[in-house]
Formats: sequence, C-alpha cells, structure tokens
Amino acid sequence: MANSTLDTLTARISSGDARVGILGLGYVGLPLAVEFGAAGLSVTGFDISEAKVAGLNRGESYIQDVASERLKELVDKGKVKATTDFSHISECDALIICVPTPLSKTKDPDLSMVVSAARRIADHMRAGQLVVLESTTYPGTTDELILPMLSEKGLKVGVDFFLAFSPERVDPGNVKFQTHNTPKVIGGVTPACGEAATTLYKKAVETVIGVSSPRAAEMVKLLENTFRSVNIGLVNEVALMCRRLGVNVWEVIDAAATKPFGFMAFYPGPGLGGHCIPIDPLYLSWKLKTLNYRARFIELASEINAGMPEYVVERLAEALNERERSVRGSRIHIMGAAYKKDIEDVRESPAVDFIKLLLAKGAKVTYTDSWVPSLEHEGIDLRSIDAVPAVETADAVVIITDHSNVPYADLVGRARLVLDARNATRGLNSPNIVRL
Repeated sequence: MANSTLDTLTARISSGDARVGILGLGYVGLPLAVEFGAAGLSVTGFDISEAKVAGLNRGESYIQDVASERLKELVDKGKVKATTDFSHISECDALIICVPTPLSKTKDPDLSMVVSAARRIADHMRAGQLVVLESTTYPGTTDELILPMLSEKGLKVGVDFFLAFSPERVDPGNVKFQTHNTPKVIGGVTPACGEAATTLYKKAVETVIGVSSPRAAEMVKLLENTFRSVNIGLVNEVALMCRRLGVNVWEVIDAAATKPFGFMAFYPGPGLGGHCIPIDPLYLSWKLKTLNYRARFIELASEINAGMPEYVVERLAEALNERERSVRGSRIHIMGAAYKKDIEDVRESPAVDFIKLLLAKGAKVTYTDSWVPSLEHEGIDLRSIDAVPAVETADAVVIITDHSNVPYADLVGRARLVLDARNATRGLNSPNIVRL
C-alpha cells in the first residue's frame, strides 16, 4: 500500500532537505549532530543547558571525540545549531532522543529524562515526522512508553508518523570506531517506521542493520553490554581465585589468549565505569523481575564488579600492613580518575568509589590525571597534582586508570609502594609492585 507521508519524508531525507532535531547534546547527541551535519542535513540540537547551547553555537566542543574545528565549520555553514527552545521541534522532519538513562538510588531504571523528551516532542508534534529513541533502556520502552505519548493527538504510527529504536554505540576515546563507521541497529514499530529510520541513518552511517522490532533493537544493546559485564565479572572473580591460589592472574589470561579459537580475553580491574556497562544490564534485570524471572548471571556479575573497589582497598591495606603502615593516616596517591584510559569521562568511575572508601578509612588522598584536572563528585573535591613529588612522598601509589601518557617505569622507580590494579607496569620487576 502506498504511503505518501513516508514517501515525502524519505524524499526530503534523500535530497538533503530534511532537518534533524536531536534532543540531548552529550556524548551521544553531539557526535550524532556533527555526522548528520557533515552528511548535508540541517541539524537543530535541543538541550536544557544554556551553557552547552551557547558553546555549541560558538562552535566550541565539550566532547572529546568531537573536534571544535569540525564543529565550528558546520556551525558557520548553518548546518548545526542549538537551542533551548523546544517549540522548534515542529520544524524538524526527524527527531532523535539522546538523553541519559541512569539508575535510581534503588537500582531501578530512571526514565524521567526520556519521558520529558518524549513529552516535549508530543507537545509540538506534527504529521510526517520520524522519532527515534537512542537512549539505552529496557525492552518494551519504545512501544509501551513512547508510542502512547506520541499517539495522543490521534496520529497513527506507520501512517502519519514513524517511530523506531536505534541503540547508541558510543565508545568514548575510540579512535578506530566512531559514529560514522560503527554499524547502526534499527528496529521500527512498523515496516514503514523501519524504512524511514533506515533512510535517515544511511545518510550519516556507513552500515545500517535492521531488526524486526524496537524490542529486538533494545535487547541488542543490553546483550552487548551484558556480555561485557558478565565476562568482566567472571575475570574479576578469577582474579580473586588466583589471589587465593597464589597464581598470577595476568599470566594466566595472557597464556589463555594464545588459543586461536574459543577464547576472548577480558581483564580484571578496580571496578566497572562509564554510563553503559555498570548500568545497562540492570535495566534488563529490572524488566525481567516484572516478568517473574531472575537474571542470575547479571546480578552476580554486578555484585562481583561492584565489590572490586573494596577488594583493591583490602589489597592496599595488606600491602601497607606488610610495611608496618595502616591505611589511616597514610598518604595514598592515585594515578588516574577517569573510568578508562585516555579519556576525560568520570561517569561511574571506580576511582570515585575507591577514593570514598579510602577517605572513610582516614587516608590522605591525592591524585594525578591529566585528563581530569578536577574531581568534584559525590562529596569528593580534589584537584589533580604533579605526579613526581606526590609519588615520592606517598606511602603508596595506586594505579586505577592506565593512561598511556604516564611513564610507569619512572613512577615505580620513585615510589615506595605501587599497587597496580590495571597491569600498567607489565614487564617491570620490582619488589615495590603489588598487582591485582
């Protein structure tokens, strides 16, 4: 059956006449805005932060993976602009929701920002628009939560407007895979919805993969991050086992990784960080509880991973005790505050939990991280300091994030004690090194 609304929308997208609106200009939304702008489409970014909007309209990027030079070129050409005025939603042909989906204090999904974005769209919606949710969530969100809101004015999905889910796959700091060359999964509420979303993303992304429904697409994202969470949880538990067995876990993993089939190397660490892996699997676990099913692997992995900062504190206390020191009163210098190497992101960083545990035990804590000049988070108020004098005067140095710009051999040579939670000192032999 012919669908003139779909034909009109896809024609506008294909010709480059369509305007794309992106709600949420953070780690997902801003790179996406740049890619669509570079592809020739006009982009309006919507955000509640006046500072972000003002900076973007000056061509100033606040995201590591988006160069200000590239952004400014698109802003100057009129391809990308930002606003806090959500009434401009009606001017857009396609709208993409890229807002955060954190967990509440009770570990339940907090979709308040998704609901707020969808409500703004519903209030200004017109026929002929495509809406895509990219925010990670539990299976069923698109059709159970978003669809009813967008249908309130009597518009029919797949006929008058189009709705799909396409999970974000952002990996901050990844120089090989970014928005343009990372395959995009799309699940439309109807075949026409899937076609509209596919047409849109093919303008900016090299590979688009369609699945049968939004629920399938929502589940894809959760599988990806649950896979990582469970395997990291497994290898973290293996690290605990190896400690009791008197075996070097890093040696075991390196040897196992020589098998050319049937094994994928994961590595232990001081805990999980970032917005996705510590959080997304719990969205799936929560949803399954409503269906009277317990996601045991997910819950166990989360428990193990969440306990790693405390385990690192225990290892530190043991190492200090061997040197007739206690954690209380000791000067502990931490190398790295970001959640992973060579990025500025501290979301869910294990360094935060580790620092809080040390402070609670009476330690004197300092840190160095060239990517994170200040750490003001969850009651912590610290500034990054010069590593050399700090390392030389510290009772212990703890490597939490293995940034590549740190001279680890020099660090080990200056330090009295180094607890390496990332195997950053691989290849270095010193009695002052204690590894996870």
